[in-house]
Order: sequence, then C-alpha cells, then structure tokens
Amino acid sequence: MKTLIVEDDKTLADILAFTFVREGFEVVQAFTGSDALTLWEKEYPDLMLLDVNIPLPDGFSVCETIRKNWDTPIIFLTVRDNEEDIIHGLDVGADDYISKPFSPRQLMARVDAVLRRSCTNFEEDHYQVGAVFLDLEQKSLTIPNQESISLSESECKFVHCIMRYAGQVVTSQILINCIWGPENGNKEMLRQLVHRLRKKMGFREESEPMIETISGIGYCFCQ
Repeated sequence: MKTLIVEDDKTLADILAFTFVREGFEVVQAFTGSDALTLWEKEYPDLMLLDVNIPLPDGFSVCETIRKNWDTPIIFLTVRDNEEDIIHGLDVGADDYISKPFSPRQLMARVDAVLRRSCTNFEEDHYQVGAVFLDLEQKSLTIPNQESISLSESECKFVHCIMRYAGQVVTSQILINCIWGPENGNKEMLRQLVHRLRKKMGFREESEPMIETISGIGYCFCQ
C-alpha cells in the first residue's frame, strides 16, 4: 500500500516515512504543492498525508484539486488547529485533520480508521483483477479453471480489500479493522481466516499463491 507524504519540514517528513515503512507501507515524498500534484498523477497512491502550509500551492489547494478527480483518502497534518481551518480542510475534501504535534500511535490509529472507511464504503456489486472475479452480492470468488468459491462475509471483506490493493502489501491491522473492527478482531482470527480461504482455493493456491503472506506485516494479492 502506497502513501504520499507531503511535508516541507524534511526532518518530520523522514520521521513520517520511517513510521510508515516500518508499518509495511511503500512511501513517496513531496515537499511542495506542485511536486505533490505531479507525484500524485505519476504514482497514484492509496493514501496522502498532506501538510497545509506547504508552498506553491498550499495544502488546501492541493486537496481541492485532487478531489475533482479522485476519492483516495487524504489526511491533513498541520499546526493550524483553529476551528475555521479544520472546517475548511474537511470542506475541501480531507478525510481527517490531525493537529501537530501528534504521536506515531495516534497517527497510525487515525490512518487505520480512514483506510477502514475507504475499504468498506463501496457501491459496486463486484470487483475484478485480471481474470479473478469477486461477486460482492453473491459472496463468491471466481478463479480461472475452478468452480466458483462461496465465501463467508468476513472472507469476502478480506478478498475485496486485498484485491483493491493488488500487488501491494495490506497490513494485518488494516485488514482486521476492515473485516471486524478494531475492538472485535485480532491477528489470530485473521490468520485462521486466511488458512480457511486458502483451503477453499485448493491446489492453485498451493502452487501459485494468490494470497501471499508478508511475514510480520500483512498480506498481498498476487497475479
């Protein structure tokens, strides 16, 4: 899962990058508004951390521009914590607004919450990556040369989430939050879910793993 960090304080930007890499994210960085927009169109990240007080243009303008074309989650990080700025940030399309200073734990909890909402708020009734087809209404997974696989509610949510980020690592905590919520799930429940799902997928999953375990981090949908 790729995060674009837009922060003109390079020391803080490096700290943020280290925090996200440690959690299993791929990170790209920008230090100005114009660079942020260029990288956005080039990298198409899954999440954006955006400082308000960046130069040329400022964070509010960057967010407003991106929201005209994309609905990817955007979180403002800023020292500007007055009510008018917060309301303006949310009005231009931010998913959350975090005032500096903040702790890494607080930041990652807010990131997980934003990604959980992004992962579960879909209107489509199906999702497809290559020749793999997920029917969200029927809760079934179709893989070439196999019969359709019936999924439980939690298995369907898991597959949907990792298919959305095909080829990228989705952390265990994000998956837990998407499937059960932070208060109701844990890594052992997730491990058991993946084990059951792999058994359903049969021989192909053993020889050509579609769901790859990234030790200590999470899972990746491979094609």
